Amino acid sequence: MFWFLVAILGYVSFAIVFLLDKVIVSDKLGEPVVYTFYSTIYMFGALLALPFLGWQLLSGVDWLWALLSGITFGFGLWSLFKALQRDETSHISPFNGAFVTIFVYFFSNFFLGESLTPYSQAGVIILVFSALLLSFQKTKKRQTFSMGFFWAILSGLLFAISHVLAKYLYGIYPFWSTLVWTKAFVGVVGLFTLFSPLVHKKFAKKIVKKQTKKSNTAFLIIVDKILAVVGVVCIQYAIALGSVTVVNALIGVQYVLMFVLIVFFSKFFPKIFSEYFTKEELTVEFIAICLVVLGTAFFVF
Repeated sequence: MFWFLVAILGYVSFAIVFLLDKVIVSDKLGEPVVYTFYSTIYMFGALLALPFLGWQLLSGVDWLWALLSGITFGFGLWSLFKALQRDETSHISPFNGAFVTIFVYFFSNFFLGESLTPYSQAGVIILVFSALLLSFQKTKKRQTFSMGFFWAILSGLLFAISHVLAKYLYGIYPFWSTLVWTKAFVGVVGLFTLFSPLVHKKFAKKIVKKQTKKSNTAFLIIVDKILAVVGVVCIQYAIALGSVTVVNALIGVQYVLMFVLIVFFSKFFPKIFSEYFTKEELTVEFIAICLVVLGTAFFVF
């Protein structure tokens, strides 16, 4: 049960991170590639923990799996930021999470040989259905799928590959060593973004002139990244202890908290964060939340 509590803590952190990501991408930095740079390049800092872990190295082809795990995680973030730029957080997040769960379920069964109990399988099905219910509904601004959903599917595929590869390495090497190597390689994506002219322009603006308007962007990014680190460590540790499929399916807890926070800020602090909800949307989201609670309960028992 310890892995369950750790996973819940991780998803609570990610619920807040998702809201901050939306605010930063939409109103602060503007371009997903720029925010991807800020979200990935600092991951090289994980290497600073190696001296305290005994500098344990990987062997043979495992270096390739660690590299792929890091790169797919980084590009998964990039795809997710592009999705958030094009659609509402309350819809993109559960849609993305549903496909992460679907892809992880098949990959872990095919490559890792994981088998789930009937209760766990029922929980996965319920959580996936609730996520799709949250994301497929029509909104005032959108009647059909936007390109954001295609980016969310790609992001789900990339995250799933990263999680399954990490789970494989957790079975061979100590947790902290595996976490450091797989997440440090996320920084490679940060180096890749340096080829983008948009990233160059962002730095040029900072060098040529000082910003004339007050901005809390730096503070938001710092808070976002601290919570992201907490979320990543908790989720990865839960994956190392339990089933990668079950841990990813518990992402439904994140949706519940996200929905509560979105409704709260939209009603009382719309200048900070706002999404439009019709009565029909609120009804559907309430039903979906009940299903999330039910699906999560299957894993508890």
